[in-house]
Amino acid sequence: MTLFQAQSESQLQLMDAAARLKGRSLWQDAAERFSKNKAAMGGVIVLGLIAIMSIVGPMISPYTLEDLSWESIGIAPTMENSHWFGTDDTGRDMWVLTWMGARVSLTIGVMTTFIALLIGVAYGATAGYVGGRTDNLMMRFVDVLYALPLLFFIIILVTVFGRNIYLVFVAIGCVEWLTMARIVRGQTLSVKRKEYIEAALASGVRTNTIIRRHVIPNVIGPVIVYVTLLVPTNILVESYLSFLGLGVQEPLTSWGVLISRGANALETAPWLLLIPATFLAITMFCFNFIGDGLRDALDPKDR
Repeated sequence: MTLFQAQSESQLQLMDAAARLKGRSLWQDAAERFSKNKAAMGGVIVLGLIAIMSIVGPMISPYTLEDLSWESIGIAPTMENSHWFGTDDTGRDMWVLTWMGARVSLTIGVMTTFIALLIGVAYGATAGYVGGRTDNLMMRFVDVLYALPLLFFIIILVTVFGRNIYLVFVAIGCVEWLTMARIVRGQTLSVKRKEYIEAALASGVRTNTIIRRHVIPNVIGPVIVYVTLLVPTNILVESYLSFLGLGVQEPLTSWGVLISRGANALETAPWLLLIPATFLAITMFCFNFIGDGLRDALDPKDR
């Protein structure tokens, strides 16, 4: 092989490598790193199965949420009569109750996190970018809210306005945005003096446009990680409220409602507590694994 041929092959290899790398974004690299995290991918798969079963599970059962079987009260999990998770103290099928509870709990976790995301990102990005006295006033307001017993505040809202499921969404979401706002503000302070922000200012772009198109997209990485931790937190908050009798109303149910009822029958019917508590614990682990995987994928220097 001549020197010219060796140089040509080397150039072809470099061109091939450049072609493979062309067009790869930071998000694509993060997605590839995330897909190699076995714990995170396992969490995604298990969480996806739970979400699918929350929709399909009640459909494959011969019973409905309102069915009461006086002949089958307090039956342990069995294959007879299709009571796969047993029945509760009123004869309702625990299979249907568990998956309907999963549907409600996951919906509350996602919707309340979405509300907290909207408020926290907008509030934190505005405070961090505007700065000065406005930033001080906005963050002191956050500090005041932090000093309040937020769970007690939620209980007051639910007690005054009723146990409406939509009110539960709003009540939890409106008090869980504080940490989100602080995270976004801190990230905004680190990017507000970047070159692309200065270029947008020099071009005469309005402040709200800069926040929406330049600031928020560049602080979204840590926010995504925090969202995966906030969803299980909100599910637990709903469980606390349901355990106290302030959660969702009949005929709807949730894991928190089932755990509250199961705790009262632990000695006589332990499956009433163990089944929903197990699924709740698995869901918490899945979200934590996904959050760890996203943190490593979006900021590999922290690994």
